[in-house]
Amino acid sequence: MPDLFAQISPAWALFLSGLICAVVPVHTVRKLVMVLAPLAAFLLFLAPSTLGVAGGVTQIAGMDISTYRLDRLSYPFGLVFILAAFLTAIFAWHNKDRVQDVASQFYAGSALGAVFAGDFLTLFVFWEITAIASVFLIFRRGTTASRNAGMRYLVIQVLSGVLLLAGAVMLWAQTGSLAFDEVGLDAGLAGWLVFLAFGIKCAFPFLHNWLQDAYPQSTVTGGVILSAFTTKMAVYALARGFAGEEILIWIGAIMTLFPIFFAVIEDDLRRVLSYSINNQVGFMVVGVGVGTSLALNGAVAHAFADVIFKALLFMSIGAVLMRTGTARVSQLGGLFKSMPLSAFFCIIGAASISALPLLSAFVTKSMILAAVAEEGHWVIWLILIFASAGVLEHAGIKIPYSAFFGHDSGRRPAEAPFNMLLAMGLAAALCIALAFPWGGYQWLYAILPYNTAYNPYTWDHVLTQYQLLFGATAAFVILRLVNLAPHEKLSTILDFDWVYRKLGYGAGVWIGDMAGRLMAHLGGVARGAQARWGRTLGEVFTPGGAVARALPSGTMSIWTAILLGVALVIAYVAA
Repeated sequence: MPDLFAQISPAWALFLSGLICAVVPVHTVRKLVMVLAPLAAFLLFLAPSTLGVAGGVTQIAGMDISTYRLDRLSYPFGLVFILAAFLTAIFAWHNKDRVQDVASQFYAGSALGAVFAGDFLTLFVFWEITAIASVFLIFRRGTTASRNAGMRYLVIQVLSGVLLLAGAVMLWAQTGSLAFDEVGLDAGLAGWLVFLAFGIKCAFPFLHNWLQDAYPQSTVTGGVILSAFTTKMAVYALARGFAGEEILIWIGAIMTLFPIFFAVIEDDLRRVLSYSINNQVGFMVVGVGVGTSLALNGAVAHAFADVIFKALLFMSIGAVLMRTGTARVSQLGGLFKSMPLSAFFCIIGAASISALPLLSAFVTKSMILAAVAEEGHWVIWLILIFASAGVLEHAGIKIPYSAFFGHDSGRRPAEAPFNMLLAMGLAAALCIALAFPWGGYQWLYAILPYNTAYNPYTWDHVLTQYQLLFGATAAFVILRLVNLAPHEKLSTILDFDWVYRKLGYGAGVWIGDMAGRLMAHLGGVARGAQARWGRTLGEVFTPGGAVARALPSGTMSIWTAILLGVALVIAYVAA
């Protein structure tokens, strides 16, 4: 029996939970199932006695299919996804929307299934289920903006799946195998299609706007759930298929850089957090691109930590949104007076993402920076240092300061419900535990893909990080004092999606209008020509027309001679 459990993917526990939630009308029972399902998934996760499990293996049309591959790369991603499902289930306990309950379970289950997929067909199926299940967390907001954003989100996510399937089929044709292992861009068009599919869900530059478009339009609990899975699932896929591809170093560096400039002027705090996802995933992509053992360990470790501290930040701002009805900087401030616990947990999350020593990102992001320096990518290293300072400004300071401190908005909402505070408290405790100098980060490092002797708590690293944080904080304070800091206000910030949502849409409307006018003009020309030809034919062939009139015999003789001559010439040439 234990051997049987060792072959079952933990994803099935969450899918079963989703099916139960779909048919059970009692809110308390559904929530209890949602909390117990990750625990069941964790027990299945612990069932294999060793790594290297290949479970759920079968053959379909001669192709080997494996729904459960547990190795050193999938292990940390699977563990943190199970943990995220547990935390989000607690956070959503108060929510009585059955659709969101079902969607969240299928979404988490499919993300977990994708991480454990041993072949491209299994990966594709779970890849698409994540898109279909997660979109309901956006639609259920119930606004026109959320429905429109959800449709755009769904189209882009499904496109990623189509590209993945096309690339997988081409790889199968080339190699005769669907095994999801290293792909590389050397695989030609097939490799580029798979790379682009992963890049869409990873929110590469120019492919990223679905994130800022859809996540802020999701429900309160939906935003927390969305923050945990899709992009980190894509990071895992990149690490599995494209580790060491140098192009990823520059892509990741750009990802860390450009969101800073949007986030510092953005008024919607959930959009700020969405840009922050781009920024943090960029660090992971750089690590995957460098491709050394230390770099890949750093990318995986940072993904693990990011799932937790990003969920914590979305939880705290989600609590603000639920209590006040807004997440806009221009309408918030002073909430610490009535929401002190939410403010405290938000500060923990903000300090964690800023890599403050003794908090989680300090022991993960530094591995990526060290790996970049070891390989001599000094320009990239400088970009990452600048991006790290930017993280403190837009996420470490702006989010807690704008929501809970800053100018007093006069709002005095009630504190978040107990279940929300419990989830935030557990996430905050994990942010501290993962960086604890004695037994904390050592445990995290032990579950990474490669053995490492890296020590983040060296005097030079700690001192350098404090200098960086102090400098960024001083810059923020000085800019505020001299009134040079960007001021958030209700406005529309133009990003690359303007190209297709506004310029592209406008160009499409103009082309359609011009095509309509051209067709109308051509129709008029055709009708005029038809009328003229009708009149001409009438003049020739009607009883009173030219054909019916008697012609002089001399004219007829001339035409007869001409036609006879033409016939003779044709006969001669043909002979």
